[in-house]
Order: sequence, then structure tokens, then C-alpha cells
Amino acid sequence: MRTLPGWWLLCVLVASPVGAAPPAAAPPAIPGAGSVAPEVQLCLQHLKPSERDRAAKALGPLESVPLYRVQLEVSPKERRVWGKVQVELVAKGPRPLTELYLRLTPNTRSRQVTLSGAKVNGKAVALELGPEPTLQRVVVEPPVAPGGTVSLEVAVKGTVPKAAPGAESLLGAGGLLGGAGAKGGADDHGAFSATADVLSLVGVVPQVPPVDDQGQPWAGPQGMGDLALYEPAHVLATLTVPSGWAAHATGTPLGEVPERDGRVRYSFAAAAVRDFPVLVTRGYTAATATVNGVTVESHFAPQDAASGKRVLKYASQALTEFEKRLGPLPYTHFRVVQAPLSGGAGGMEFPGLVTVATSLYRAKQDPLKMLAGMPGMEAFEDLLDAQGAGLLAQMGAQVGESLERTLEFTVAHEVAHQYFAGLVGSDPIREPVVDESLAQYAALLYMEWAHGPEVAESLRNEALVMPYQFFRMTGGRDGRADRPTGDFDGGELEYGALVYGKAPLLHHASRELVGDAAFFKALRAYVDTYRFKWACKACFTQELAKASPVNAKALGRLRVRWWEEAHGDEDLGAADLQGLMEAMGGSGGLGGVKLDAQTQALLEQLLPQLMGP
Repeated sequence: MRTLPGWWLLCVLVASPVGAAPPAAAPPAIPGAGSVAPEVQLCLQHLKPSERDRAAKALGPLESVPLYRVQLEVSPKERRVWGKVQVELVAKGPRPLTELYLRLTPNTRSRQVTLSGAKVNGKAVALELGPEPTLQRVVVEPPVAPGGTVSLEVAVKGTVPKAAPGAESLLGAGGLLGGAGAKGGADDHGAFSATADVLSLVGVVPQVPPVDDQGQPWAGPQGMGDLALYEPAHVLATLTVPSGWAAHATGTPLGEVPERDGRVRYSFAAAAVRDFPVLVTRGYTAATATVNGVTVESHFAPQDAASGKRVLKYASQALTEFEKRLGPLPYTHFRVVQAPLSGGAGGMEFPGLVTVATSLYRAKQDPLKMLAGMPGMEAFEDLLDAQGAGLLAQMGAQVGESLERTLEFTVAHEVAHQYFAGLVGSDPIREPVVDESLAQYAALLYMEWAHGPEVAESLRNEALVMPYQFFRMTGGRDGRADRPTGDFDGGELEYGALVYGKAPLLHHASRELVGDAAFFKALRAYVDTYRFKWACKACFTQELAKASPVNAKALGRLRVRWWEEAHGDEDLGAADLQGLMEAMGGSGGLGGVKLDAQTQALLEQLLPQLMGP
């Protein structure tokens, strides 16, 4: 997930100077697939032909990968979803399989999705509550020996909550761009929510979570950061929606079939994916492009067509650059869907599909409108009026420019997540620093490759350094970045400052130590080594040490310094408000703006109000 940095908008404000797809064609034959079940063959159309052998090398026989059969129906008017899900998997490990868990991430806060009618290998079984709200458990009796196949079927029913008020604005669910966030509680950033034209159904498909060496499921969502990640699996899905609505999901589209009752059934087939997001939209339009055998789709509201087409351009450019340096994306389709995210989220990532916040699509058109109603805004406007009549009205262009940079950077960040942790898996709950830091730094690399080192350096300050500095200015304490999502007691502002701000700069420091040749050799080796596998938090450091053995010990010390210790002030500096604006000099020209002592003091007093509760 990419969280939006709230600090920079304040700096820009105070520093601005006056003055529907057709049915899919019949899939081509898969070489050597005579013994593979037809359902699996359908799923494998989602993998590039050149990637199927690589996937099999990492995962074993592709017909033994877990297979989900999903049938869902959606009523947007009633905000209801229902259907059936069946999963077939092969028992692994040294011991017989005696139980299975299913995870439903929408149930983090309350029970919004229910399961019933469970059957294991065709036999009715009881569903039990698991050790946390998102989990349900079934007993497998008799136990299935390693190598044996088990089938679990359940009926699914859910009611989708209305999206948080203001979910389509920059203010999200509170504070400046999500600002300080809630200290405690649970927020899915709108992943399971409904507006008049969008139902985001992320997590409605129950999935089997990874388990540890003791057979216990990995921890679920903690109200901060991402929701979950799973073992690679195949998915065959049908999604039935009313006429005028469209379904979006991961995978190869298999067509749209009109039903007798006027509804439309969409079908998708996905291969070796770590999650299966579902969204339903009304009135959306699309733009497409092709990048090295990947169909890139941008889905957006008609009034946001200009932004939607720019999102397609940014996604295609980012994918082009990443495929050159990180290796090919294994899938044939990649979708970007506009969604009303909340709580400061700029985007959310899933394998083969990402969402980008509606607020970012609309902010450039009328950026100042997005600030209406913000806590503390009246006092802020009074302060600006005192500095010169009409100042606020003249800030739009500069705010819009910053927001457009944020949109491009956010899209690049979400595309980078296709590699980290979509392809190279890592635990997003216990070790969020692994994939988020790499996605954030890869987005910075994209800006360097696409726009040059000067732009990248400006974004390094704006998107990584300054969130940390702003966090410190508002009273936050530096600390360990490498910790579970649930251990960030300071809310979204602390999580963003340490995980998205400070932690990615480990990779910048490592690159400076070993040089570009060794760094990019190690980055490519990391992706190649852990494709479709699980990586550890030290794995990339180990690849760097292989590429630059003379620096092995120093690389280890860097990881400890940046991820486990608190040296942020020493490494990044502890800025004041004037210092933040000077750091934003770049092409926007904020560095020449000076605040008098009284104005700076007043602004620092307003910070707590502008950041929300």
C-alpha cells in the first residue's frame, strides 16, 4: 500500500507565491499440458508462456497448486454479496493435515462476511471461530496424509458497509491526507466498502492463510498497513452483477455472458496469485496499452478520463522500466482501478490489480476544493488572509503540480508491488518493512530512470525524507522500523514516517556503498531467486553481500542501523517548517520563500489541528 504524505501539502500551501470488454478468444494450447486438468489449463492462460516453466520450478507441478473456484453474485443497491467458494489443495508438510483455516479480512472490525454450509471432501463439517476475528477453522477428519488432496467448500454472504464520509477527498477519513490516523482501532482504507458507483469487495473470497512451522496461521490485519498475503494459487471465478455494472478482478478475462434476468456474468482465470481482489463499478470506462506481452488496463470514472489516461501512461512506463531491470512480470494482464480509498491511502496493491485513490484522480482539477472542511482550516485561512488577500485562491496550480507528482509516484509504487510482495512474497503483517521499503525505493528508481537524477533526488526528499522530518516536528519519536504493523502505536503518521520514509533509505545507503553495478545485480538476483517464494527480511542484504563480498559486514550494519535502531535525526536531519520548505525548492521553487518568526510560530501551533485527532 502507498500512504499519502500529509506534511507536504501544508508546506505547499504556506509557501505558494502570490501572483466493457468483448468475450475472450479461445486460449492457445499449452505445450505439454495434456495431463493438466482443463480448469488448470484455463488458469495458466494468465501466465506468459515463457513464465510457466519458471513458476513450475518454484512451485512444483502447477496442477498441484491450490485451486479456488469462486461464484459470487453482487447487489450494489442492497450492498450485498453472496455465493460459493471451493478450494482444493494438496496437503504439505511432514504431518497429516488435521485442520484448515480460512481468512476473511473484512471481519477485522466486525463480522461483515459470514460463512456457512462447510464441507470437507464432500462431508458436512462445523465451522469454528479461529484465534482472531478474521479466521474460521474446520477440522479435517479423517486427516489427509502429505501429498493427499483436500477439498473445502463454503457458502459466503456479506453486507458491504458504506464508505467513510469524504472517502473520495484528500482528507480521507480524517486529518490531512489521513494524517495522524487512528491510534489503535482497525482501518482497511476502504478495501471493503461501498459508494454509489463502486463496491470494493477485497477480502470477500475466503482464503487459506500461510501457516508457521507449528501449523498455526500467520497473523491477520492489525488495523494498520496491508491486510493479508497468501500462498500462490489458481483461481477460476464468475462474478454476476446488474446490467450497467462491471466486475474487475485479477486474471485473464474469459468473457461476459448476459443472464436471462438482465444481469451479466463476468469470468476470470488467474494463475499463481497471492490474493484475489474483486471490485464492482458502475459507468466506468477504460483505456488499455500493451507492455512486453502484458495488457495494461486503466479503469476510471468518465469525469476523470484525463487522469485515468495519465494513470495508464504512468503504469505502462513503470512496468516497462521494471521489466528491464527486475525481470518480466509473469502475468498477461495488469489492471489499475480508480477506487474511493480512505484513511490516507493513495493506493492498494494486489497481484495483477491495484487500486489508486479517487482523491488523486481529482485533486489536480480542483486541489483547493479538497481542503474544504479540514479541521483547523478556518484558522489557517485567517492566517493566510493576514499575509495578503486572495493568497489561498492563487495556490491551486502549485498544489496541483505536487499532487500530479504524487499520483505518478503512487502508481509507480503500486506497480513495484507486483514484484514486492506480489511475486517475491514476504509477510506484510509481521515484516511490512520488507516489501514496502522496496516498493517505495523502486518507485524512486522509476522516477530516476524516467525523469532523471535531479527529479529523483527531489522526490527522495519530498516522499521519503520529509515524512520522517514532519513526523518528528509534530512530536513523533524515532524508533525501530522493522516491527509488525500492530506495534506502531503512533498511528498512520508513525507508520508512514518509519516504514515508507526512513526504511527505504536503507536501500539508498546500500546502493551508495556497493555502487550501481553490484546493487542492480543483487536486486535482479533477489527477484529471480525468490519468484513465487517467500523472502526473509535479510534476504536482499544477503544478495547484496553476494554481489559485493567485500562489503558484506558493512551491509549488515547498515540494515541494523536503518531498520532496527533510531538514527533518523542523525541520518536525515530534524527539520523545522522553514527547513521543510527549503528542501522542497526543486522545480517548484519553494526554497526561496521565507517565513517570519510570527508566521512560523502560528503555523506550528496549527499543526495538531491540521493533522486531525
